[in-house]
Amino acid sequence: MKKSLLVAVAAASLLTLGACGQKNSGTNASSGSKAKTEKITVAGSTALQPLVEANVESFGQDNPNLQITVQGGGSGLGLSQVSTGAIQIGNSDLFAEEKNASLASKVKDHKVAVVGFAPIVNKDIKVSGLTTAQLKDIFSGKVTNWKEVGGQDQTITIINRAEGSGTRFNFEKYGLDNTQVVKASEQDSSGAVVQMVAQTPGAISYVAFSNITDAVKALKLDNVKPTEKNVATNDWKIWSYEHMYTEKGNTTDGQEKFITAVTKNKALLEKLGYLAIDDMKVTRDQDGKIK
Repeated sequence: MKKSLLVAVAAASLLTLGACGQKNSGTNASSGSKAKTEKITVAGSTALQPLVEANVESFGQDNPNLQITVQGGGSGLGLSQVSTGAIQIGNSDLFAEEKNASLASKVKDHKVAVVGFAPIVNKDIKVSGLTTAQLKDIFSGKVTNWKEVGGQDQTITIINRAEGSGTRFNFEKYGLDNTQVVKASEQDSSGAVVQMVAQTPGAISYVAFSNITDAVKALKLDNVKPTEKNVATNDWKIWSYEHMYTEKGNTTDGQEKFITAVTKNKALLEKLGYLAIDDMKVTRDQDGKIK
């Protein structure tokens, strides 16, 4: 009887120790292996979107505690939403000062790349290039048929990006010298522009080099080809810095880490049609002055 009681007590003690051991192990594993997940929403420029999206997968493998979601919407949306904290990173093709001076005081600028913008046309158009004067005449409505600029007898259909688009801002500023453009069909993303130009006879529009596909044809301007090499020397003048803005005073280490990864991934920059900042032979300020 006494022997049986001793065995029972010993067994109960072992069970109690085992239970305590499991609880402590679970606590240690939880505190040691489960890092807090940081969610980062990136939105804005569709010209920069391909580069940012291409970096997410490889970056996420090395940084599983950072959950990154990438959206478009245009530079204006990216800037306005990051300034209010609605998103964590706002992609933009323009300086915040070019959009809104008061907004610029609320955000922190990170230049990550440079990209060129080019006029694109439907592949059936029998024109390989235009002069700047001809480009202005087309988008201002003075020229309405391709035969007037050396092409076939076909009506010109203009497709624009929507207001607030950084692509549109830069194309009008550096390609058209801010010439007043005619009202035309507008698209909310560069991908939609490419699709519409490819499907519409006589169509012309503009996108970043990073959005150009084989479905459309990019045009030369003043006999200069739209290439990264010509952007670097400013021989091709329609280009901009690509910015990733964060909320001033509220930039996390995770955000900085991802932005740095995008900036330094030179292989992806070159593959997707962007230039690294340090490959530029010139610089440009927010007023458009070249140095």
